[in-house]
Amino acid sequence: MKPLLSMEQITLQYTQGGTAAVDGLSLTLEQGEILALLGPSGCGKTTTLRLVAGFEQPQAGRIILEDRVLCSPDTFVAPSQRRVGMVFQDYALFPHLSVLDNVTFGLASLPRSEQVTRAREMLALFSLSGLEMRMPHSLSGGQQQRVALARALAPRPRVLLLDEAFSSLDAALRVSTRAEVRRVLKSLETTVLLVTHDQEEAMAFADRLAVMKAGRVEQVGTPESVYAAPRNSFVASFLGGTNLLPGTASDGTVRTAMGDIPLVGQALGPVLVSLRPEALRLVSGTEPRTGVPDVQVLAREFQGHGAEFTVKCGELELKVRGVPELPLRPGDKAQLEVVGKAVVLEDSSR
Repeated sequence: MKPLLSMEQITLQYTQGGTAAVDGLSLTLEQGEILALLGPSGCGKTTTLRLVAGFEQPQAGRIILEDRVLCSPDTFVAPSQRRVGMVFQDYALFPHLSVLDNVTFGLASLPRSEQVTRAREMLALFSLSGLEMRMPHSLSGGQQQRVALARALAPRPRVLLLDEAFSSLDAALRVSTRAEVRRVLKSLETTVLLVTHDQEEAMAFADRLAVMKAGRVEQVGTPESVYAAPRNSFVASFLGGTNLLPGTASDGTVRTAMGDIPLVGQALGPVLVSLRPEALRLVSGTEPRTGVPDVQVLAREFQGHGAEFTVKCGELELKVRGVPELPLRPGDKAQLEVVGKAVVLEDSSR
């Protein structure tokens, strides 16, 4: 079965001879799938979105929607002809138009009665019925965002592009709004390409995510698979944070400066491994135990649902996640248990 959207070896340089903003990027989206492009500022994720929208034209590669080539070295389809919808970070609502007229704006080819009917259907999906005559400035941030989504979906695009669509909302509203938006998009079987720098948002909202660095895709997969088995140190560190440890692997374990750690899978010889902070546990008891290293707490960061500790273990500084009730503060002594497994990274061979 062919993917709905394909990007094949897309490259874009803004200046001749300069660093490529997007460098040989290849990705696919299936019908009804939500894919998140995740990465630090300047990694090329928004440029990728603009290439799909038709706001930029690549120097190399092809973008194909269904069986139609949107761009290639000898083809370029205008943005208005692509059947692609886009919601910008600032929503870009027309301030002089009512909510209803904002949503009907892209439906000029339909009779007015059909425009209104479809707009009302979209607004109802996003729980905005009754606000049709309101002006954008009188709406909350969450309401403005849902109006922008209703407007983008009203023409029934084949792909919806979201550019940091939740970043303008406060933290509590962001969580509830993205859950509601995901529900609506899934009910419509909408194919979505989301750009975000927020790791939590990408993992909660997307079916798959693509971690980007310097215009390239470092790893693609489900949030669970990428988090559990990062390919390299960049992905491991960027997605959730980790402890990077060199060591020597054999017989399902890796010998490191903090002792032997069980491995996911098998490896042999010198390796670099990722050990997530939740794979470690601090024990505040004073009774020493054989094979459990002593550590000193350097810092504690309260995170509401938990706490993250920075500890000194020999010459190593490690991150450990624990419950906020753990009675440890900077300067305290503790012992460190390994309760999870380490993952061997591709960096091991470099």
